[in-house]
Amino acid sequence: MPYSLPLKDMTLQEKLAAMESLWEDLARTPEAIESPEWHKEVLEERLQRLAEGKTQFIDWETAKEALRKKLS
Repeated sequence: MPYSLPLKDMTLQEKLAAMESLWEDLARTPEAIESPEWHKEVLEERLQRLAEGKTQFIDWETAKEALRKKLS
């Protein structure tokens, strides 16, 4: 079922809100989404960097706020 959004007419905030809505909906059934092999490899690499103390984490809300500030 094709569906299109008026992307050219949407503000950045509207586009981000639409993306968040899509991700929230997809997250309700994660078992329905098959991850590609490259994704597993990226996650393993990141776990290795974490184990070696070469990376840091910030919580998702802080990351989203930083992105919003950067893009506004």
